[in-house]
Amino acid sequence: MKTLKFKSNINCTGCLSKVSPVLNEEQSIKKWDVDLKHDDRILTVETDSLSSNEIKQTVQKAGFIADEI
Repeated sequence: MKTLKFKSNINCTGCLSKVSPVLNEEQSIKKWDVDLKHDDRILTVETDSLSSNEIKQTVQKAGFIADEI
């Protein structure tokens, strides 16, 4: 399993409520979390098979931006 980290614009719990269903629906994502206390709102994703581009596209479906770090 690989862990990928992204700088995101997921800024608050309201944003989390919008992105959660999209990330939870993606079966290839085993675990994910957003650090809302970090200045860059770090999104951490654990996956076996998804590329960073596929995760970025998934986050974009929810209306947010994720840039790999």
